[in-house]
Amino acid sequence: MVNLYSHAESNTRKTWAYLAGFFLFVIAMGWVASYILGSPILLVVAVVLSVFMSVGSYWYSDKMVLSLSHAKEVRKEDAPELYRIVENLSITAGLPMPRLFLMIEPQPNAFATGRNAEHGVIAVTSGLLERLDRVELEGVLAHELSHIGNKDILVSTVVVVLVGVVVLLADFVFRIAFWGGIGGNDRGGGQARIVLLVVGLLFLLLAPLLAQLIKFAVSRKREFLADASGALLTRFPDGLARALEKISSDPHPMKAANDATAHLYIASPFRGKEKRRWLHKLFLTHPPLEERIAALRGMRA
Repeated sequence: MVNLYSHAESNTRKTWAYLAGFFLFVIAMGWVASYILGSPILLVVAVVLSVFMSVGSYWYSDKMVLSLSHAKEVRKEDAPELYRIVENLSITAGLPMPRLFLMIEPQPNAFATGRNAEHGVIAVTSGLLERLDRVELEGVLAHELSHIGNKDILVSTVVVVLVGVVVLLADFVFRIAFWGGIGGNDRGGGQARIVLLVVGLLFLLLAPLLAQLIKFAVSRKREFLADASGALLTRFPDGLARALEKISSDPHPMKAANDATAHLYIASPFRGKEKRRWLHKLFLTHPPLEERIAALRGMRA
């Protein structure tokens, strides 16, 4: 039976599996490129790059996500009520106090990141602080703290970096083929370049499917589990349900919203576009808010 502890352990195993798979994938790309182009240095570069990015994604993925979101750290004196709520919830949950960040965005939203509980981060928008009352804000913050306790954030932030790097590598391979390879090449000449061009094109065509990895890695069940865990933490599921209703009804777009980090938020940061643009549909990792609200209201019954 799945519970908070087994879910956290599963997320830890998934993270190491993704890192190992990424390492092998980049090496394989380097081997193929070096073989076709007759340049062994590409394999060495691939090995070094895979080691660097695997380690870097574990240690620095949270900083990358915060930078993409234009979030700035806030202190207790900057937002005393926010700080007190998170501090009380952290004590109740038995978790270290996370660092708090603020995004100047009118849309009410929030996300959690960080490689572990000791380095946890919660980021909220200015719209969230303005639109929600204390009980609703507690529900949202408890939800984000639950992601930290469940170790969802480790999987989420690592996958953001790894998928992005894989797509960049695909573009790199394509450009090598397009410009005729590296240095001189007498192993197949133009035919080798055509083969590499085809490989590069295939990688580029598969890039949207690589983006789907985010959707599969960050399962929709994690949102239901975080909702339930947060509701148990506050003992008031209706607070989060009311918050989700306000979040879903807010029409403001988010300037910092992008497909790479959209799945981290408590609700999709896109407003309407996800229903019209096929690219956004690839990144829909949240269950419908109506289902989440109904589940929370069912906990009250």
